[in-house]
Amino acid sequence: MITNKYTNSTKSIQIVSYFLILLIGSALLIISSKIKVPFYPVPMTMQTFIIIFFGSFFGWKKASLIVLTYLMEGLFGFPVFAGTPEKGLGLSYMVGPTGGYLLGFLFTAFLSGYFNLRTNFILRFFYLAVSVVPIYLLGYLWLGYLVGWGKPIFEIGVQPFILAEFFKILLLALIIPKIFSLKKNLE
Repeated sequence: MITNKYTNSTKSIQIVSYFLILLIGSALLIISSKIKVPFYPVPMTMQTFIIIFFGSFFGWKKASLIVLTYLMEGLFGFPVFAGTPEKGLGLSYMVGPTGGYLLGFLFTAFLSGYFNLRTNFILRFFYLAVSVVPIYLLGYLWLGYLVGWGKPIFEIGVQPFILAEFFKILLLALIIPKIFSLKKNLE
């Protein structure tokens, strides 16, 4: 009987901590979406940095759930995305120019949490770079579908972001060992 009470209490604590991680993670994603450099048709934000950070800190399951929570909030019409509410809300925003990038967030959260980032700097940098590819690949494909392939899609949807992504990945590759140390101390 004592074991049962202890087990129920432990499960309750795990559920509450999971909920808090989702809530705080989603809030950080919302804040990172509002910190932006205006570009057209897709603004540059700090979201990729935060998503990769989540993957490296929480692992692929929690990071993917955080991103899924964020996307669901946006789908339900909350102004969580860059450019909302002025550029629309809900599904209408999600099927707009940023739709492919938003979908790519899920794959990036998964990959950055799935790869073994407890490795040397060069391999860690490579894994992080690969983790970001789905955002730009899906963003590129969706943008091309929406605006037409006759336009310079790569030049407006990928190229302006490459240098910024390089620096975000470089910074994360440098600090991830510290993130692992922090995580170990928290456990």
